[in-house]
Amino acid sequence: MIEKTARTTPSRYAHQRTHFDEQIVYPILDEALFATISYSEDNQPFSIPQSFVRVGDYLYFHGSIGSHFMRTLADGRPVCISVMLADELVVAKTAFHHSVNYRSVVLFSKGEVIEDRDLKYDAFKALTEKIVPNSWDYLKPMSKKEVDKTIAVRFHIQEASAKVRQGPPGHEEDEKDLPIWTGLIPIKPLRQKPIPDEEGKRWELPEHLVGH
Repeated sequence: MIEKTARTTPSRYAHQRTHFDEQIVYPILDEALFATISYSEDNQPFSIPQSFVRVGDYLYFHGSIGSHFMRTLADGRPVCISVMLADELVVAKTAFHHSVNYRSVVLFSKGEVIEDRDLKYDAFKALTEKIVPNSWDYLKPMSKKEVDKTIAVRFHIQEASAKVRQGPPGHEEDEKDLPIWTGLIPIKPLRQKPIPDEEGKRWELPEHLVGH
């Protein structure tokens, strides 16, 4: 259950654009490939981009057990995690009214290390399937040693909100007849045709990558 708090309620457009509904928050998290994790260490702020996956009511991150960043997340300190999907540039008749159509999520949480090997394995599988869909069974199976050399940290999705802006540009009444083009410029990222490296050139493109 997502809770509405003062930290997750923006000061502008709180009623028009802000959502606390899992049906809006979760699809944004599922579509986004990367999140930015912000935290403080020794009174110094840090903000690190990282791949992630949502499984149920948790976000999962993974990295090397030797990573200072991952060990920092694992100590339970408070963090702020944010994602943004930019959909379109909004072109108005004035620069003042230019905008962006976007979907974003901000959440506050604390990290929890996944000790259970099966749960950690499942999190790796979920992340792999998110980054390259239908690839897990095609790949060489992940070994126990590889699982043990990797740390997984999860964050409960509880204190969170989504903010969404969609639609055409806004105009002042005295601007409507100005002979200036207005509209939207789509900027959504697209998966393009895979490019093999020298080793990859030896093998046929697998079915799960056809059409990318």
